Amino acid sequence: MSITEGSKAPAFSLAASGGRTVDSKALKGKPYVLYFYPKADTSGCTKEAQAFQASLAKFEKKGVAVIGVSRDPPKALDKFAEKYGLAFPLASDEAGALTEAYGVWVEKSMYGKKYMGIERSTFLVGADGKVAKAWAKVKVDGHAEEVLAAV
Repeated sequence: MSITEGSKAPAFSLAASGGRTVDSKALKGKPYVLYFYPKADTSGCTKEAQAFQASLAKFEKKGVAVIGVSRDPPKALDKFAEKYGLAFPLASDEAGALTEAYGVWVEKSMYGKKYMGIERSTFLVGADGKVAKAWAKVKVDGHAEEVLAAV
């Protein structure tokens, strides 16, 4: 992971679910959570998204935006958000600039086969634009609650 706690958060502007755009400039002065997940509508990613959705009101009450990021195309993200009633934006980083800037695009291995993919990671960015907390190799169970506790 190339972005660590205390680092300046990389700038971004990405298409997101529901015809939205998420832009770091629009978030300036506000804390936000960026969580990176491998692929929309897979079991672990669905479970993680549902956990963030379940805690969304608590994040919002604390003034913290939640944004999910994957390399899926916007159409797939819209389908995923609709299917599971996800109100927070799911951003499409198809070109990979943000996943690479955060250092979460890594070589993975499954059944002896190596491939590139997103390492499940989460970043809490403070109102000052710096990474306040970073979680690498995230385990889904209890993670949304852990992030909420850190806010």
